[in-house]
This record gives sequence, structure tokens and C-alpha cells, in this order.
Amino acid sequence: MLIVKKFGGSSVANKERVYNVAERILEDYKKGHKVVVVLSAQGDTTDELIAKAKEINPNPSRREMDMLLTTGEQQSVSLMAMALENLGYPAISLNAFQVKMETTSVYSNARLKRIDSERINSELERRNIVLVTGFQGVNRYDDITTLGRGGSDTTAVAIAAALNADKCEIYTDVEGVYTADPRVVKDAKKIDEITYDEMLELASLGAKVLHNRSVEVAKKYGVELVVRSSLTSAEGTIVREECKVEKMLVSGVAGDKNVARIAVVGIKDEPGKAFELFSLLAKNNINVDIILQSIGRDGTKDISFTVPRDVLEDAKKVIEDNLGRLCAQKVEYDDQVAKVSVVGAGMASNPGVASLMFESLYDSGINIKMISTSEIKISVLLDEKDTERAMNAIHEGFKDRF
Repeated sequence: MLIVKKFGGSSVANKERVYNVAERILEDYKKGHKVVVVLSAQGDTTDELIAKAKEINPNPSRREMDMLLTTGEQQSVSLMAMALENLGYPAISLNAFQVKMETTSVYSNARLKRIDSERINSELERRNIVLVTGFQGVNRYDDITTLGRGGSDTTAVAIAAALNADKCEIYTDVEGVYTADPRVVKDAKKIDEITYDEMLELASLGAKVLHNRSVEVAKKYGVELVVRSSLTSAEGTIVREECKVEKMLVSGVAGDKNVARIAVVGIKDEPGKAFELFSLLAKNNINVDIILQSIGRDGTKDISFTVPRDVLEDAKKVIEDNLGRLCAQKVEYDDQVAKVSVVGAGMASNPGVASLMFESLYDSGINIKMISTSEIKISVLLDEKDTERAMNAIHEGFKDRF
């Protein structure tokens, strides 16, 4: 059996945890299985590297940031190889260049295009435990790129797909996927299994247990995932195409603070202006989420939308440089907002979900700024200070529906 395992930064944060992970790796290796392990940078290494960069240059280029940040994962895999060797087992660490993990050329947010499995397979045939750097790739210019925060999950799933692995296990510091972040909502319940679509929505809406692009890759290539804890032997949560159990009305509540609201005020009310605005943002790789357009008045309209907070400055520049072209009067920004969402495949056939969600927020005195819906999710924009209170209120409101 070929097993791909991914361990996050907190799982390998110090010497004790490195050796704990080494023992978890060896459990399968000793049974005769082939094992490939993807690792994130240790603990807060990535944050520390970002802080070092800002000390030197407050505005570093994304290329150089990728060059710097990928050293964190290289430390992790080499230290793990040393730990396994010290325990008497053969291991080899490989970075993105050695494996040939080809990506697009968008620094800091590249997408994997192809993984050459030859080197990994040859090392597995030698009975080596293969340790691969997560979060990184190489573009067509032979530059190192990164896949965005949480990208090690995507690396692991993509390797599992490329190798046609029998299992892909994602180890974190929690015991699986919960109905809400258990660090925020104390009554959150662990989910035994969840569909790709529900998991993708939760991951995209702020649930930190899996990188959303890893779920996209898993769904595309049919890679069954198991999310479990590196610190306990609990069974975890299975992520697959279809679940055997009857669909719950709501699978989870998620909160996301990486959100900013932009309002373009007084745009000329004529065909094509919304297209001009959003095509400008798209050309600059700025993703837009919740969108609200006002009813036209006095020949103008307002368009409000949300973007990730970490690209707000880029979005500001694009819009302000093109205000004349957009025929807009002014732009307003708010980076003190957050998005809270409920997700569930059972919502499509059950009316009243929105009503219950809004009632829960009303009872807690929480104001809603914007609303977005789909077949399996409802998201609301609210003040950042209300995020945890809103998550708890909504979770309480749905406690009998999980």
C-alpha cells in the first residue's frame, strides 16, 4: 500500500513533536507500506520569516518572499529525515526542485500544474521514506514559488493523485473536521464524514482545517482524504464524494477575518460598468466574493463587494487608478469586517435555514452588512468584533440540526 501523509507546522513544532511524528510515520512503514510525507514549516517559522523580511524591506517583492519562505519547509523535511535516520530507518528529504513540482508563475499564490513522480517512485523502490516540502513549486523560469497559506495540503493531495496513492492522510492539531472551530465554539462536534463540496465551501469560507485548493484537487482526481490529529489516535473525518449517512441539514459554521469590504460609489448606471470593474480586478488576480449592487438613482449606482484583506492594497490601487474610466464618484473601504457562514448539503431541500441563521444573529444583537447565498451555503458580512459571538450564536441556533 502507498500512503501519503501530511503534517502541519504545529505537529512538528519542536523536538518532541518531530519524534512523535516520526513514530506515526513508522507505524505504516513497519507494516511494509510505502510512505511519502509532506511537511509544513515548523511552528511559527513562516510568521518569523515574514517578520524578518519586513525588518529589511517593508515592501518586499513576492518573488523574493517565495525564495525566503520556502526555506521553512526545507528545514522541516531535513530535520525529519535526520530524526528517522537516528531511529534507524532510511529516509530522504526532497524539495520542489528535486521532485519537479511545476507551477504557474504567480508568486505567493501559484497553482500546481504537474508533478513528476519519477524521483519519488525511485526512492520508494529503495524502501526510503520520502519527505517532501509542502507549500512550494517551481515555475517555468526555474524560480521557486509558493502555493499560498495552507498550500502544503494541496501538495499532499496532488502527490497522492500523481502517485495514485491508496490513502491520503492530513494530520493537524485537531481530531478532524468539526461543525465549527472547537477553539472558538466549545460545543462544536466532530463530523465522521463530509462531502467534497461541503468541505470545499467550509475551507473557502474560513475553516482552517484544510486548504480549499487541496479539496478541489481531491474532488477532481477522486482522492479520498482522512483528516486526523497528529497528537491522538482518534479516527478523524473522511472527506469523499458521497457520504453514507443521511445528509445533515447543516455541516458546519465557519468564520473568516481575512476579508475587506470595498464600495465603489456613484458609478454611471449604464451597461458594462460592472463588467469593467470586475474584469480589472480579475486581470490583477484579485478574487471577489460577496457582491451587492444598489438600485440605480440619479443616473448612478453603488457596487459593494468583498476581497481578501491581504490584497486590499492591490485592489485599492487598481480601482483608484481607474476611477475616471469607471465613471465613479468615490471609493470607500472597510477592513474591520468578517464573514460568517453556514454550510450544508441538506440546505437545498430544507427551507428556513436563512431564517434560523438571521434569527440567531438578531437574538444576539448582531448587525448584518451583506448577504450571499448558494445551494449549500449562506454567508453574512458583519463587524469583525462580532465574529466569535456570531459563530457561537449560529452554532447554538442549529445545535439540533447538525
